[in-house]
Amino acid sequence: MSDAAGETETKQFDAVIRGGQVLDGTGAPARAMDVAITGERIAAIAAPEDSANWHGLLDIDAANRVLAPGFIDVHTHDDNAVLIDPAMPAKISQGVTTVIVGNCGISLAPITDIDPPPPLNLLGGRDSFQFGSMAGYLAAVETARPSVNVAALVGHGTLRVGRMDDVDRSATAVEIADMRDKLAASLAAGAIGLSTGLHYKTSHAADTAEVIALAEVLAETGGIYTTHMRDEADQIMASLQETQTTAQRANVPVVVSHHKCSGPANWGRSGETLAFIETARESVTMGLDAYPYAAGSTVLDPDWVSDQIRIMITTSQPYPEAKGRDLSDIAGEWQCSLQDAAARLAPAGAIYFQIDEADMQRILAYPPTMIGSDGLPHDEHPHPRLWGTFPRVLGHYCRDLGLFDLATAIHKMTGLPAKTFGLRDRGVIREGAYADLVVFDPERIIDLATYEDPVQQAAGIDYVLVNGALSLRQGDLGPGRSGRVVRNH
Repeated sequence: MSDAAGETETKQFDAVIRGGQVLDGTGAPARAMDVAITGERIAAIAAPEDSANWHGLLDIDAANRVLAPGFIDVHTHDDNAVLIDPAMPAKISQGVTTVIVGNCGISLAPITDIDPPPPLNLLGGRDSFQFGSMAGYLAAVETARPSVNVAALVGHGTLRVGRMDDVDRSATAVEIADMRDKLAASLAAGAIGLSTGLHYKTSHAADTAEVIALAEVLAETGGIYTTHMRDEADQIMASLQETQTTAQRANVPVVVSHHKCSGPANWGRSGETLAFIETARESVTMGLDAYPYAAGSTVLDPDWVSDQIRIMITTSQPYPEAKGRDLSDIAGEWQCSLQDAAARLAPAGAIYFQIDEADMQRILAYPPTMIGSDGLPHDEHPHPRLWGTFPRVLGHYCRDLGLFDLATAIHKMTGLPAKTFGLRDRGVIREGAYADLVVFDPERIIDLATYEDPVQQAAGIDYVLVNGALSLRQGDLGPGRSGRVVRNH
């Protein structure tokens, strides 16, 4: 109540973040604004001179800091990590508040009772595949209540392995119908779309017609299609054409996963691929994501081994001591070929130094490109992108190299992915939106994880809030976990 002197009534909030430069996720320039939170959502935004009467149970000083929406990691393989390590330190510590799981055709549901073949084994062993339905998986995530929000894609490879007796062929009409039913049930339970990993042996034999038949199910629900394309090397243009054709015929939006031009023979081709994507966007809704490293990481496959690139082992079931070592050194010790060494190490994972830095920067700078880590949380010696992706974009590529301005960098990891994947009321700072927020020091933020020492928390992230709850304070994990399942309805 105001008295005769004109004093203003104090406004009470659960939290107030003061003094920060707000980058709201839309790409708009920074503004000096204070933000108030009640419950899970942003309750008020005002200039500092208009918020003097605000009082928060939690009061955060963001002076000389940037306040941004929590980062959305559009490309993860955190399906099992959110269950077995729900604190999710690798993600919360770099400002990530939402993860999209189920990428590359690999999802933990709907499938049970399998010895997972590569690449499904990237998510864990037989004991991890316990969910015969997406509804069951999402219920388990809700019970675990991880510190990050979770949105789930349905993996095409998972559908194939769960239905087909032999994945080295195209699916029959009956098998496709059954997979469509599984996909529809998963979408009804809240999955946001379908992913494919056509490069992998679980799905490589699937023809375009099979993929279109499944993608058509998405058109009925508003789901999205993401693809680890059939080829990212010599046949990359044919794979992009297949991606466009699939999206057109199924009438669905598509995201090209971790776009790259693989192998020395294809370095420099990103100008060609991005020109194709730019033209394709005139007729289909096509997006893409990328990670800020000139190396990828996936299963170790003898068929993908080459002496033209460096290959580092991330994990090996029969030879765990091989982690962190180069394949060429191991082959030299064993006096065998690279292919034979890879076969002996399997099942295993590896980092492939197969990307040209100039290509990677050109792809990152392309305006529609979103940021995705593609980290593999179960590798014993993971790619540094698991811990460093988002601070690396903000520190190295934005601040140090000037690849884009800070508002653009934030948009690529917040507002753009939220819009692309239909994550309502996330990825932006506005009244009524969920209070997924990160406070960071733009002068100090940087990744510290390296290929040699990859499990390193990034610097410069001060506070992270997820659905209004403090999840990181001055670099330390908060006691509570407040992530939610983000459904498509």
